[in-house]
Amino acid sequence: MLSGSALANTDTWPQSLQNNLPAFYPELKAKMTYPQSWLAGNHSNFAQWQQETRAQVREALLAPEATVAFAPETLETQDRDSYRAEKIALNITDESRVNALILTPKSPPPYPAIVLLHDHGSKFDIGKEKMIKPWGNEAQLASAQAWADKFFTGRFVGDELAKRGYMVIAIDAPGFGERGPVTYEQQQALASNFYNLGRSLAGTMAYEDMRTVDFLASLPNVDAKRIGALGFSMGAYRAWQLAALSEKVAATAAISWFGNYDGLMTPGNNILRGQSAFYMLHPGLSAKLDIPDVASLVAPRPLLIFNGGKDKLFPPAAVSDAYDKVHQVWRSQNQDNHLLTQTWPELGHVFYQQQQDIVFPWLDSWLMK
Repeated sequence: MLSGSALANTDTWPQSLQNNLPAFYPELKAKMTYPQSWLAGNHSNFAQWQQETRAQVREALLAPEATVAFAPETLETQDRDSYRAEKIALNITDESRVNALILTPKSPPPYPAIVLLHDHGSKFDIGKEKMIKPWGNEAQLASAQAWADKFFTGRFVGDELAKRGYMVIAIDAPGFGERGPVTYEQQQALASNFYNLGRSLAGTMAYEDMRTVDFLASLPNVDAKRIGALGFSMGAYRAWQLAALSEKVAATAAISWFGNYDGLMTPGNNILRGQSAFYMLHPGLSAKLDIPDVASLVAPRPLLIFNGGKDKLFPPAAVSDAYDKVHQVWRSQNQDNHLLTQTWPELGHVFYQQQQDIVFPWLDSWLMK
């Protein structure tokens, strides 16, 4: 039974909130020391640390291994001059058969390939179509083009990469596009239902991204040693997370999602607001690892991370500190030249053509060899 004082504390809980944070929040936040971090100095063998830590992150996904075959089926095709667009259906997990958009060059295989990870943006009517130009639905195309105009200088990132000779693929995250659309207010209910099932929304999305890489690697016309990942915003989070979990990812570009918990866990920041944050919350993981610690599992493979200096979602100090941490890790492996980080002072939360003009050749340098 609760004591009288405990009941009193519970009764006064609403009055103890300031800026939507409980009174004990600063004390608990100060105890986040990330003991599993490579930089904590508790480990001496980097390969062993990676193996053990990757296993811990994989366990935190709360997602069982899939046992079914992908069983892909072509649904629609469209000719796009130097490449072909397809919509296919495949089994991404034992529970979910999803649609994917794939672009395949007409040049001789095997192809380098890239998994494209779409953003969140509180826009749920499209998902994979944010990265690859859709067809056959005028309303969907208009929505996707408006998104490309706003964030990508009017270009569809996947189509630009296909023109360069990459096979690319994108699927919808749960709740987006053909797997929704949910509303903003329904996200928390979606996440709660996953928790009731002993799963998590973030873990399911992460595991499905892993399966997407596995699917690409299984295709005979793909060079399994030249698979990359690229994402914007939530897709950037998905991209470095995917490379951290899967060594099948040879090079990764992540634009507009990076920082550290200390800088992001501040009043008003998206990761504390609930709703959208559930796509990036793995229960218990932050007791062991900071955000750049998870990204460090990619080392020493090539990783590019860009942020905008005017991005209100990612405070400059949080980004700078996280950049410093990952550079320390790559330097510890004598491969700092494999890590490219840059803040674009004049840009916000975008992936504009001037950034693409650096990212695409950077990917070429690692995947077109």
